[in-house]
Amino acid sequence: MTKRTPVSTYRLQVSPDFDLSAATDVVEYVRDLGADWLYLSPVLQAEAGSAHGYDVVDHTHVDTERGGDDAFRALTQAAHTAGLGVLVDIVPNHVGVATPESNPWWWSLLERGQESPVASAFDVDWQAGDGRLRVPVLDDRMLDGVELDTSDPDRPVLRVGPTAYPTAPGTVHAGDDVQTVHDRQHYEFIHWKRADHDLNYRRFFAVNTLAAIRVEDPEVFAASHTVIGEWFRDGLVDGLRIDHPDGLYDPAGYLEDLRALTGGAYTLVEKILEPGEELPASWPVDGTTGYDALGTMDRVFVDPRGEESLWATVESEPADWHALTHDTRRGIADGILGSEVERLARLLEADGSEIDHARLVDALAEVIACFDVYRTYLPEGSRYLIDALEGAAETRPDLSDVIDRIAPTLVDPSSAAGLRLQQTSGMVMAKGVEDTAFYRSAKLSSLSEVGGDPSIFAVTVDEFHAAQRERLASWPHTMTTLTTHDTKRSEDTRARIAVLAELGDEWTETFRRLNTLAPLEDEVFANLLWQAIVGARPASRERLHAYAEKASREAGDSTTWTDPDQDFEGRMHALVDAAFDDPTVVAVLDDLDDRINAAGWSNGLGLKLVQLTAPGVPDVYQGTEFWDRSLVDPDNRRAVDYAERRRVLAELDGPDDDGPEVLPSVGLDGAAKLLVTSRALRLRRDHPDLFSRHLAVEATGSAADHVVAFDRGGAVTVATRLPIGLERVGGWGDTCIHPVPVDRVDVLTGRRIPATRGIQLAELLTTYPVALLVPADRLGAAGHADAATDQPAEPDATAPETDAPAETDALAETDAQAEIEILEGHA
Repeated sequence: MTKRTPVSTYRLQVSPDFDLSAATDVVEYVRDLGADWLYLSPVLQAEAGSAHGYDVVDHTHVDTERGGDDAFRALTQAAHTAGLGVLVDIVPNHVGVATPESNPWWWSLLERGQESPVASAFDVDWQAGDGRLRVPVLDDRMLDGVELDTSDPDRPVLRVGPTAYPTAPGTVHAGDDVQTVHDRQHYEFIHWKRADHDLNYRRFFAVNTLAAIRVEDPEVFAASHTVIGEWFRDGLVDGLRIDHPDGLYDPAGYLEDLRALTGGAYTLVEKILEPGEELPASWPVDGTTGYDALGTMDRVFVDPRGEESLWATVESEPADWHALTHDTRRGIADGILGSEVERLARLLEADGSEIDHARLVDALAEVIACFDVYRTYLPEGSRYLIDALEGAAETRPDLSDVIDRIAPTLVDPSSAAGLRLQQTSGMVMAKGVEDTAFYRSAKLSSLSEVGGDPSIFAVTVDEFHAAQRERLASWPHTMTTLTTHDTKRSEDTRARIAVLAELGDEWTETFRRLNTLAPLEDEVFANLLWQAIVGARPASRERLHAYAEKASREAGDSTTWTDPDQDFEGRMHALVDAAFDDPTVVAVLDDLDDRINAAGWSNGLGLKLVQLTAPGVPDVYQGTEFWDRSLVDPDNRRAVDYAERRRVLAELDGPDDDGPEVLPSVGLDGAAKLLVTSRALRLRRDHPDLFSRHLAVEATGSAADHVVAFDRGGAVTVATRLPIGLERVGGWGDTCIHPVPVDRVDVLTGRRIPATRGIQLAELLTTYPVALLVPADRLGAAGHADAATDQPAEPDATAPETDAPAETDALAETDAQAEIEILEGHA
């Protein structure tokens, strides 16, 4: 089987409300948009009503609420007929267990315990539970809240609310009460709060209803991947996205098994790389899902000069990001993931450790808190573990003797404790940083994004180009992304918030005014919340209330999920209401909108074009070809209006497929973003040879710092950066970029640019803050933009009077490029 690799992808969130038939209906639209592959969220049978699909309960078929096997086959066939590949998200780490009756494996485990034929599929420490599986579902009523249901005498069950739990054969007799029956089972109901420290099965993070499975067991791998293998044997699927590989016992071994199953198909891993960390080179994959690229691309549009001013917005803003994340990781290790640390301690004790148990747990929690990455992959990533061990000994010298004693076992890749530590550190990192620290820092909240480090405020244009060259050299087919179902804020929300770095003191004054009008004593969180309101505006009241509740409880400073502070939350929700009901607050927000709207749109278009044309495989998250000002999930999984996008795309293409008569303006309707997205995607798909390298294009002149430009091998991307600053210096003035001097056309506007040693940005960027230039002889039908104008059609005064033969242009390109490469862009 020939391996197929995507040029670009379009992510669809398949759900009961947007099922596989609905996805089939947008196949032609995705093709017309210019994307090369469909990229589907998990489709195997999930919990009833699951909106995301990551809680798979049955690996033997496609989810019936999503349409089932037949609808999945119909979708893949339609995609292939349209020339699209199919990439599917799969979940090897865990299964959904919220409703035991829905999950045959979990039901069997509960019913038969260690004698279940699937007992080995689950990661259970039976000894810690005295031979029973601890199920944390009881409230303060304890067993008084459990009912014995014998309405079906052949299948008596225990019920916790509406949820049924099986009883082992022969364990229910006439006259038995709940306590008696419960005590005979292979499982033990415990209070939900005990999950933090007493649970004896591995979960996905701290989600009790997602139980980990052991795909390192060949039988478990085979049983959970039979249908996936059939997809490839039947030619239905072309590639896979692997969810949460850091939870696996042996990620590299799993990926090798997967390669054998799929015949080496295109594979991406949802691996979060910290700055400077590299994907293990030994993994048989094509790259990550793109969060690393997101962080760099975002930051080239952030003004570094705003950092000092934004530090001053709130006095209590955490001054040391690394100290903050150490403490939040430690809080998670001591708190909601304490049961994982306890299990790790038991493994060390089983190996003969005679260290005091409390000191051992303390030392392990400190080591985990000192990790700077999600996981080490021994022996390749041993340096990160050694750094964590040394860091823990420095922060807790009172535990240095314990750390010294456990270190040899933890760095041993063959030890059970060493492997368990690797599985545990990623959980703590995710919950401690992504789901806690990101909500406790608000200097510039757009920086608190998955895979990002808010202590890195901005990157220079040179640093941006270096990152692109590295990606092209090391992982040319890795994904790049701007928005996913997991991002804390969508791309256009972040693009608006990034403008605040250019405002600096102006934002500080605005925030203080808002916090006076609608006060909230937790000023760091108030800053975070006002930035969300500004970034997502005009988000609805309901969306912002939901965000405020989730963000505040994740932060855990003033209220929590398990112990909500009703007084604080009342004041917080009053703040949200003030953004709609208080005329003075609304006026402040409207004035700020007037200040940042154009800059936010400029950042949004620039960020989109850069991502779609930079090295890697760009993904477009559903609907983000229009403006998308979403916040954290589930806000980022709202329904997409594909009818409206089809209509606007048809207008942009024109009745004769030759482009619009008048180009769309940059405004709220999002048509300009759809134009940029479709033209860039089509150009990459139809002319991949124009995207074979990455070469920085030099800019000169008074505003040279306000452009990022690069030549991908014929296609030249030009994007405005720091637009408020550009306005302050009086515009582009004499600023030029210096790509290879050949006749070019901007596929976004149709404007012709004659061969010259410097292209004036004041002329190039009159319609949009971005441009996508291609050699004039290569335009063809890639963008359909050559006929579009933003004025009544007139002869182009800048166009050359005669056209050179195509081969002459090609020769000019070759000769000039040789010169450019020698001089590294200095024309």
